[in-house]
Amino acid sequence: MKPNFSLRLRVFNLNCWGIPYLSKHLADRMKRLGDFLNMESFDLALLEEVWSEQDFQYLRQRLLPTYPAAHYFRSGIIGSGLCVFSKHTIQEFTQHVYTLNGYPYMIHHGDWFCGKAVGLLVLHLSGLVLNVYVTHLHAEYNRQKDIYLAHRVAQAWELAHFIHHTSKKADVVLLCGDLNLHAKDLGFRLLKEWTGLHDAYLETRSFKGSEEGCTMVPENCYVNQQELEPFPCGIRIDYVLYKAVSGLFICCKTLKTTTGYDPHSGSPFSDHEALMATLCVRHSPPEQDPSFTHRPAERSPLISVLREAWTELDLAVAQAHWWVTLAGYMIGLGLLLLAVLCALVAGGGVREVAILLWTPSVGLMLGASAVYLFHTQEAKGLCRTQAELQHVLGRSREAQDLGSESQPALFLGRQEGDRAEDQ
Repeated sequence: MKPNFSLRLRVFNLNCWGIPYLSKHLADRMKRLGDFLNMESFDLALLEEVWSEQDFQYLRQRLLPTYPAAHYFRSGIIGSGLCVFSKHTIQEFTQHVYTLNGYPYMIHHGDWFCGKAVGLLVLHLSGLVLNVYVTHLHAEYNRQKDIYLAHRVAQAWELAHFIHHTSKKADVVLLCGDLNLHAKDLGFRLLKEWTGLHDAYLETRSFKGSEEGCTMVPENCYVNQQELEPFPCGIRIDYVLYKAVSGLFICCKTLKTTTGYDPHSGSPFSDHEALMATLCVRHSPPEQDPSFTHRPAERSPLISVLREAWTELDLAVAQAHWWVTLAGYMIGLGLLLLAVLCALVAGGGVREVAILLWTPSVGLMLGASAVYLFHTQEAKGLCRTQAELQHVLGRSREAQDLGSESQPALFLGRQEGDRAEDQ
């Protein structure tokens, strides 16, 4: 690689709020979004909540002259809503659907039917391998009583784990999407500590946009104002995150957000604000980060956040087991009622009453069986994530006992070591 090597990458990210028949002015917003993307000519445009494949095909045709490569990630019943448009050839793509994604009986929330996922694109630019990830995690809905917290933490860990295992041969890693996590939330801290990704908003050299980088702001006419009452400036839940391997230096030169208005027509593109980042990659001699040396593993942020995540999931496992037990009792009750009704009918008892109670008894048993199966699956998914977290914590304790370097340096450095061995 030449010493004066340099790569400039312009990235666009937006949660499009594209729910057919429910989202306001969807067709007009898609048209204006296509015009804007063509005019700006980003290297990559990553979109979430494009729920209708027809909307994707519309954008695909509209953006084809500027973005010849595109992909729509399909999953679940409704779809992941994830898609990407690229000026550069997509070498490979794949996706991972999150194991836990809400509850099927919470129909009005709909996350379970969407098949939330993370999509991966591999690009080759100027001799570098770029792994580009786009994702959308489970929505929060109620911050004070968040019944989906454990699912979102598990998704954040799955996302971090997926990035960790798929990016070992990548020179640059880029993650964009609607994480539905505030910067201080457990899931976000877990993601950052395990992957070593940098937050573009915190590290950009030049920022222009909404106050505090918020991506849902009160000025946006599509936003539910009641949800933002506790947050006068808005909330920041959409992100551009990045990192590069040793020997490369990456920085965010500029970061912009929309501010509740389309920069040209005045109407918003979505209920979320768009993120527009300019990343610069250049050659740099490997340097040791002094913040990672001679720091006890016990005190490292990674160890702390892993323990916090394990505890949160442990509470969720207990809750899932409670639902499984309750559903088991309900199934038993349903079977008992059916047996009594069958005995009444066979014995010539009050057949009218027996027939009248037959349907609710069958319904009770079937409903309880569905709850039993779902929460059994949930408990297994949570326990699997707990086991992975416990393994990492165990490795951390071993490293501490051996007096090795801090665990963040050990884990984050392993990726570069694996890549060096491959070469």
